[in-house]
Amino acid sequence: MEHTLLGSPLVFTALCTLLGLLVGSFLNVVIHRLPRMMEREWQMQCADLNGQPQPEVTPYDLIRPRSACPHCGHAITAVENIPILSYLLLRGRCKGCGATISMRYPIVEALSALLSGYAAWHFGFGTAGLAALLFVWALLALTFIDFDTQLLPDAITQPLLWLGLLLNLDGTFTSLPNAVIGAVAGYLVLWSVYWLFKLATGKEGMGYGDFKLLAAIGAWLGWSLLPLTILLSSLVGAVVGIVLIIFARHGRNIPIPFGPYLAGGGLIALFWGEPLTQSYLQLMTAP
Repeated sequence: MEHTLLGSPLVFTALCTLLGLLVGSFLNVVIHRLPRMMEREWQMQCADLNGQPQPEVTPYDLIRPRSACPHCGHAITAVENIPILSYLLLRGRCKGCGATISMRYPIVEALSALLSGYAAWHFGFGTAGLAALLFVWALLALTFIDFDTQLLPDAITQPLLWLGLLLNLDGTFTSLPNAVIGAVAGYLVLWSVYWLFKLATGKEGMGYGDFKLLAAIGAWLGWSLLPLTILLSSLVGAVVGIVLIIFARHGRNIPIPFGPYLAGGGLIALFWGEPLTQSYLQLMTAP
């Protein structure tokens, strides 16, 4: 099996694309349930701090209860849970009540499949290729959770940071010193921006989750790709913010999550960071 994967990049890419499609279906569960799991945990902590009895709650995690329509409670069958295909067969509507199913579900599945396939093609079969899949999946989950709730859960960002450092013990993506400095610099850069903005305006410009996400990206890719990641995420965030204000009438006082743009910058840096940085340096040093 290993010989087949090593000898045929197309086979490995196809398998990872299929795997990404299946994982994308699970990521939809993570995106929907993890913030609610966090809310339940906060409520229990508040009750404990106030000396109140713990409320009785039904089990709720990434596995329980079984997926169901939020409108009518129709249990999702295995056939109705096939990534993308089931959405098309159901024509985007619940089989039980006919309620519209969000386009979010097939979009996440398609993105996971495409990015997983490209990661496999780009890095090939090996530690880097398999690790890149985890990086892609984690950033996808964080992106859509932040869009929905403006939260970047520690349950994802912190393991992502430590995994990046562990992978770079053998220099999978960069050297260990570069990874350690990248993690520290990633956190401190946005932490400094946060406090400068707060001191100047009295408002909070971003959340602590953004610091942790950039620290995780730095742990994976090293400090040398942090400037590119920040530049790309800032440019994309500025463009999207302007478009939302002009065309979607998004109020200027309504916060826009920065995590998705950090994730996008991190993915671009993962795949094309080195050539982009070299091209920029050559352009700057050209006579």
